[in-house]
Amino acid sequence: MFDMFRKKRGNWKDDILSGLTVSLALVPEAIAFALIAGLSPLVGLYAAFFVGLITAAFGGRPGMISGATGALAVVMVSLVKAGEVRGGEGAGLEYLLATVVLMGLLQVGAGALKLGKLIRLVPHPVMMGFVNGLAIVIFLSQLDMFRVREDGTTGDWLQGPAMMTMVALTALTMAIIILLPKLTRAVPASLVAILAVTGIVAFGLNTQVVGDLGSVKGGLPMFHLPTIPLNWDTFAFIFPFALVLAAIGLIESLMTLQLIDVMTETRGKGNRECVAQGAANIVTGFFGGMGGCAMIGQSLINIKSGGRGRTSGIVAALALLCFILFGSPFIDKIPIAALTGVMFMVVIGTFEWATFRTFGKVPKSDLLVIGIVTGVTVMVDLAAAVLVGVIVSALVFAWKSSQHVHIKTVSNDGNERVYALSGLLYFGSVTDFSQHFRPAKDPDSVVVDFLDARVCDMSGLEAINTLSERYRKVGKTLHVRHLSRDCRQMLIRAGALVDVEVREDDPAYLVAQIGHVAAKERGHLPDDNDDLPGDVLPTRT
Repeated sequence: MFDMFRKKRGNWKDDILSGLTVSLALVPEAIAFALIAGLSPLVGLYAAFFVGLITAAFGGRPGMISGATGALAVVMVSLVKAGEVRGGEGAGLEYLLATVVLMGLLQVGAGALKLGKLIRLVPHPVMMGFVNGLAIVIFLSQLDMFRVREDGTTGDWLQGPAMMTMVALTALTMAIIILLPKLTRAVPASLVAILAVTGIVAFGLNTQVVGDLGSVKGGLPMFHLPTIPLNWDTFAFIFPFALVLAAIGLIESLMTLQLIDVMTETRGKGNRECVAQGAANIVTGFFGGMGGCAMIGQSLINIKSGGRGRTSGIVAALALLCFILFGSPFIDKIPIAALTGVMFMVVIGTFEWATFRTFGKVPKSDLLVIGIVTGVTVMVDLAAAVLVGVIVSALVFAWKSSQHVHIKTVSNDGNERVYALSGLLYFGSVTDFSQHFRPAKDPDSVVVDFLDARVCDMSGLEAINTLSERYRKVGKTLHVRHLSRDCRQMLIRAGALVDVEVREDDPAYLVAQIGHVAAKERGHLPDDNDDLPGDVLPTRT
């Protein structure tokens, strides 16, 4: 999937041209998402401008495009309706703007607490399911464009010549995007396709255009304080919505950031992106915008068109503002079919086609995770899909790890028996660990060697303590060796009656922080990967 994006660095020309291409693709999306939430098209366009500009200039992922998104709009529908009930006509927008500001504050707090690092917990099968589900969601959203009536509303499928024209122009757009790079890469193929199809329609061909969804004409966004009661009751009403919106926005943005990292073989900064996105939403909430987050479809268009630097996102945002102020007569005439064709190419580039080649080659549990995440993404939303995927992956890992605790007898001279333990001792494996020992049948002295094992949590330590009690009750002594200093100290503090041998080759790790902390102690990882240069991937030994 990613081979078509392998160009790592762009230049000013690439960034400017790709930014212009993206700005055209932002218009129908911003309008459509605003209409989904029951808002004026300008509310979506202002959000796309502010969020896109601020995250492009200060965010942690150059080349990533942000704006109003469908994942947030779906939640905003309920908020706007509930706001109308509370405050009457027009109050829904006011409550939404206040919620967007609070959402931004929560996102800034998440970045300040460096919670962006949590994206490292997302396994690769979850990522594959995420992009597959997202591709399907984008595809399904574009099908509605084949149902747009002349008055801009969405009804039944287009019929007869209207449908044939829509399909033909969409196919022509896709053909230009596929074939033009074989001739020249001097200009983005998506931009050429949009201009070419617009030119054809300008000669009198009847088809739906952007203006049918709602005009982009408007003035400069003005500062506006939400006119709602500022009291505890209002806070209690908007906080749950703000929390959900903040979580969805951060998860979608960090997943998109990680995806672009893989495509460009560079590294973004998750915590910086959290802060920038939060600041952007605070600003847009005070200027009449509906808030937003990273847009994977437009980000892929930007990357595919050669946009790699911050200039591309800044140009896209500024061009969008120019469309609002001056260019609406021209933008309103862009055929919906042209933009639909561009998004269909994004779908093809987003879907992880290698998924089909993994059947029979990867564990069935990984395929299950991919399927679950894809399904939840389509049926619910992206944030829920990622959370479910991480939980299922963790449960699968815990189950598999619990079955890989091995104990064998390495010596038995009649007076002392030595057991060698290998694997991870944690809450999922303590039962299996305990069942291996028979204190009544063992000699008076028993040694358990943890050289090839790791104690992962307090459940593991408690299992050692409980085992020592079992031996003590039958008048025998349990000795353990090759425990880390941290484990030894915790056993002593817990009052465990177990003889712990101290050796020079004892391992060094901390309970519940084995992999990452141990790697830091050995100097293999920096203290904070966000401090790495933005164009260098971290290496692990």
